[in-house]
Amino acid sequence: MRLYCFPHAGAGTSAFARWPEQFGPKVEAVPVLLPGRDARRRETRVTGRRALFADLLRHHKPVPSIPYVLYGHSLGGMIAYSVARALEQAGRPAPALVVVGACPPPDARVRLVQAADLPDCQLMETLREAGAVPPDTPRGGVWQRSALKVIRDDLRLAQSLREAADGPLSVPLLAVSGDLDPLAGREVMAGWRDWTTGPFVERTLPGDHFFLRGPALPRLLDRACRVVQRRTGTAESAGAARTHPTVWTAPQLEDSPVKDNK
Repeated sequence: MRLYCFPHAGAGTSAFARWPEQFGPKVEAVPVLLPGRDARRRETRVTGRRALFADLLRHHKPVPSIPYVLYGHSLGGMIAYSVARALEQAGRPAPALVVVGACPPPDARVRLVQAADLPDCQLMETLREAGAVPPDTPRGGVWQRSALKVIRDDLRLAQSLREAADGPLSVPLLAVSGDLDPLAGREVMAGWRDWTTGPFVERTLPGDHFFLRGPALPRLLDRACRVVQRRTGTAESAGAARTHPTVWTAPQLEDSPVKDNK
């Protein structure tokens, strides 16, 4: 079972570096590396939906045709939704499950997304309020100089994807919140109910906006992937869990992996 992971604004694939050891042997975590960070740091960052899809198609090879799951955290949640929606609209096989974490639904008002063009000092303050700045980070320091431009462009991408959101998915959707998240708590994440016509499930985990750094989220995703495997009858094992920078394609969708509580 492939689990494709889209990171939050400003992040590369390191957010998922420790996940393999927390998954079972049949789940393979596949982090998505966007341009402008990590090994692709010299490449132009994408700030729009069309550019995002063009980058995914241009830089990454397809995967075997087996059921798969998309997980996106914060900005990554909008990417996961947008990718699944585009696949459905194109008549391509959709993911067996889409999981969005710490990501307000497309129709929610998100102060952080609207902060992309603020002066540095105001953007930094907004990021601090969201818990997105490492503790004891000095103003004007290395972190600010290296991360702020990436975060600005990622916030622009998030805004573009929100504006382009044009309807619900038809696949099962799992919305995950952190119990201490000031941006996308349980009530906010419940709004994703309107963004799928398929089964919808909510889960709340310990932590703030970056609860993906704790052990609870990978355990939840491991269980969700195993449910998908049981429901789809997937016989092929992904082998020992591992991560590597590649991207989604469109394996076969078979069945609904979560109980409908709409």
